Amino acid sequence: MKNLLTILIVLISIQLQAQSTVNGTVFNTKNEPITGANIYLEGTYDGSTTDENGVFSFTTSESGSVTLIVSYLSYETFTMLGDVSYMKDLTIKLREDVNTLDAVVLSAGTFQAGDNSKVNVLKPLDVVTTASALGDFVGALQTLPGTTTVAEDGRLFVRGGDAEETQIFIDGIRVFTPYSPTTNNAPTRGRYSPFLFDGITFSTGGYSAEYGQALSSVLLLNTIDEPDQEKTDIGIMSLGATLGNTQKWSKSSISVNASYINLAPYNAIFKGRNDWKKPFETVSGETVFRKKTNSGLIKLYGAFDATNFELTQEDINYEEGVHFKLNNSNLYFNGSYQGILNDNWSMQSGFSYTHAKNDLGIMDSNIIGTENSIHTKLKFKNRISNRLKLYFGAEYFATDFDENYDDETIENTKYGYNDNIAAAFAEADIFISKNLAFKSGLRGEYSELFKDFTLSPRLSLAYKTTDKSQLSLAYGKFYQNPNSNILKFNQDLKSQNTSHYILNYQINADRKIFRAEAYYKEYDNLVKYDSEFADFDSNYNSNGSGFAKGIDLFWRDSKTIKNFDYWVSYSLLDTKRDYKNYPTKAQPNFANTHNLSVVGKYWINDWRSQVGISYSFASGRTYTNPNESGFLNQKTKAFNSLSLNWAYLISPQKILYASVNNVLGFKNINGYQYANSPDVNGNFNRRALLPATDQFFFVGFFWTISEDKKSNQLDNL
Repeated sequence: MKNLLTILIVLISIQLQAQSTVNGTVFNTKNEPITGANIYLEGTYDGSTTDENGVFSFTTSESGSVTLIVSYLSYETFTMLGDVSYMKDLTIKLREDVNTLDAVVLSAGTFQAGDNSKVNVLKPLDVVTTASALGDFVGALQTLPGTTTVAEDGRLFVRGGDAEETQIFIDGIRVFTPYSPTTNNAPTRGRYSPFLFDGITFSTGGYSAEYGQALSSVLLLNTIDEPDQEKTDIGIMSLGATLGNTQKWSKSSISVNASYINLAPYNAIFKGRNDWKKPFETVSGETVFRKKTNSGLIKLYGAFDATNFELTQEDINYEEGVHFKLNNSNLYFNGSYQGILNDNWSMQSGFSYTHAKNDLGIMDSNIIGTENSIHTKLKFKNRISNRLKLYFGAEYFATDFDENYDDETIENTKYGYNDNIAAAFAEADIFISKNLAFKSGLRGEYSELFKDFTLSPRLSLAYKTTDKSQLSLAYGKFYQNPNSNILKFNQDLKSQNTSHYILNYQINADRKIFRAEAYYKEYDNLVKYDSEFADFDSNYNSNGSGFAKGIDLFWRDSKTIKNFDYWVSYSLLDTKRDYKNYPTKAQPNFANTHNLSVVGKYWINDWRSQVGISYSFASGRTYTNPNESGFLNQKTKAFNSLSLNWAYLISPQKILYASVNNVLGFKNINGYQYANSPDVNGNFNRRALLPATDQFFFVGFFWTISEDKKSNQLDNL
């Protein structure tokens, strides 16, 4: 018995001698102790937590080299590899995790709408429930600051830039013909339905080096990665009908959306100012196929539309008016892949093809234009750490444009060009802390058409001033080749360019957001010509210039009033240009000095209804009065429009929807057309350029058939 006791004592002594003590103190970067941090040896049950002073201590029987792990919520995990016998009296500092929800966001010049965005100015639902938008994502974005109201056009004019300066991308791949065709003084619409998109990023300036060939703005549309269920959507409208269907399998899904629009019944009831020979008619369809792989996602997106119409429009110089006829077809295909290569590397690739054909008749002139364009891109991301992420890639744009023109005096004259651009880009996101971050990038482009190479540096900085506010700065250089209306006649030009400087302040509280942004843009190498319109015999050069500066304000509140969500946007713009046929630098006729937009939505439980209101105000735009001296010497009266919509849930899956644009019937004037020759008194007569209709009415019935028997199309209206 005595021998047995001796053996036990010896074994216990050996065991106690084999145990080591691991201890120390855990602080943050401000030398404040962290309470409740978790400390343990990797692969064992040995560990502890810190007390109120940040102190920890535990024993272990491990020996030799071990890995010590220290973790705490909202902080980066600390890892230490070494001999356990030296892990005594440690002083460990944890750095804040820069990926937390309250971390700083690089947001200068950018508005995001998407469930994965940290800062949402708009939500996907807003794109289609804004009263003035009529279901068009472009119309909804025109309620944001930085955009200019050009009611007769319908495209995005951003911060003193022409509509051609805004480019649209679907899943990171360029869309070359994003708008439906139209006639003079009638606004266009975006071709692509919001039915298939779940995320939108609208950059009014200072955007990533990944994107080029856009002087003012980029609009990024992301298709849905995975639908939540199978469903069928049916729409019967005063303008036509829509039909959509989604099928879903274990690793793949497909969504199809088709629509038919014909304005003949509408024009028969609501007479407009145009004399329609064949009212506007369009057939369109879209589809997205998605396939999950072991490490990524494949998406195939396709869209087709065909449009035709014929009309006669009033013209002061032609008593019988101007006859206008158009047949247009457009095919767009987009394929993309995004996947993970390993723990640190991921990639994204894509390809798009566009085929667009316009058959246009204007009085005695016949114009047939055909465009074939491709865009291909390959992008890599290296996540070196939470604080450093590298992006780099390359892309290629190719456009082949041909136009045939003939009239009574000219027979089958051909114009056209080939524009091929190769580009490479590299960018880094650097997070110094969760309060300070940088994005630095460089983009290089080679234009085969101009035999010219350009470099575009991009830089942005964001600093979190308080828990709910931040300050951002951005700078960027941007290049863009002239559009088809110029290049089809002359290619001996330069790439147009602009420099952006942006200062942004943002407060993001609980369901409230405020943004204030000041900017300055300087233009160079803008195209000039010496005729009234760009023509085959015009003289062209790249000596144009200009500037744009201003302040944008945005406020949104969905908390203060129950069931009521509203936002207010205001823009102040000061801009002048010397381009096209301008004899001197002047405020272009598409620019408004003041733009105001107010949007509100209210849900009424007792009525099972959502009621929306949207008001737009824009100060007058410049025009040239030949009866007085000067160029762009007068301004139109201010633009006003108040729109209302109402969505009534007949049942959870059936909706009756109605909207009225410009419900008060404001008599807006888009500009003036003057006679080519003066009258007997030496005065040039004029007529006001009025909208085709002062008001627009829409009524629709929408029915969703789905598995959960709850989904509806409220988010598509």
